[in-house]
Amino acid sequence: MKNKTVLRIDGELTIFRAAELKPVLLAKPAPNEIELSGVTEIDIAGVQLLMLAKKTALADGRSLRLVAHSAPVLEVFELLNLAGYFDEPLIVSSRPRKGRKSGPAKKRGSHES
Repeated sequence: MKNKTVLRIDGELTIFRAAELKPVLLAKPAPNEIELSGVTEIDIAGVQLLMLAKKTALADGRSLRLVAHSAPVLEVFELLNLAGYFDEPLIVSSRPRKGRKSGPAKKRGSHES
């Protein structure tokens, strides 16, 4: 059995950290899992880094799983319909979100009279 290498990302996964995180995501030995429960914010640059890591893993003939998705990651993945790209279920972290209140979902586009 191969050794499992887990990369945990904490804080922002945004354009402001892209240059810092890219070599970590593509380092050798490459991670088998990327743990996302500590991600507090993600933008399209962060999504692109995760997509690049997945594409590189496939090109190298190895698997790469994204696990313990934080709420901000889930929101962006759902908005962009990315579950299929990463070919895995989206798993929510049990960590509570900081600074944001949760409430009932609101249906958009409906008008009550």
